[in-house]
Amino acid sequence: MPLYEGRLGAQMGVDKHGTVDLAIAWWLAARSPRSLVYLPLKGSAVDCGAEYGGRKLDLVLLHHSLGFRVSRWKEVRGRLGAGRVQKVTMPADPFPEQELEAARTRWHRDFKDRLRWAIAADTLFLVGSRSAFEFEGEQLRALVEDCPSHLAEQPDAHCCAEIELGRFNSTDRRNSWSQLHVECCNRHW
Repeated sequence: MPLYEGRLGAQMGVDKHGTVDLAIAWWLAARSPRSLVYLPLKGSAVDCGAEYGGRKLDLVLLHHSLGFRVSRWKEVRGRLGAGRVQKVTMPADPFPEQELEAARTRWHRDFKDRLRWAIAADTLFLVGSRSAFEFEGEQLRALVEDCPSHLAEQPDAHCCAEIELGRFNSTDRRNSWSQLHVECCNRHW
């Protein structure tokens, strides 16, 4: 499950298991405001998405209330141990459907509850609130649940999640609009 920095944002190629892993990590980041969810993707031997070019990145998902400074990441990552396996049980409906009115307000110019992004030490950081992760998580749910049937019917179909990062039409240069494009890799599905 590699992640690449691209011209218009980040590009991730995933197989069937990768979609589930990413959805679980996303859900965990939304529900755990005191956790930093780290996915070490740079070492992936798989080359899905390599055609988009760019350097390989790791991924960190975290709640904005942590106030974590991404400039500290290299030091923190250097102190990480091997970690331990933990079991996570997701609810039947991990990403609740957004009400139509709530979805419409996301495009209002004063709406600020979006995922913010930054790159530091070859790592893409996605930072936001529970509702920001849940809103974009709906696309990951569709990737996990709906794309297998699309790919079974049309093996060459393009199945993806286009996760919006930053603010569209914003003058904030530090967190301008970008996108995380998560694409099902037809070769490894």
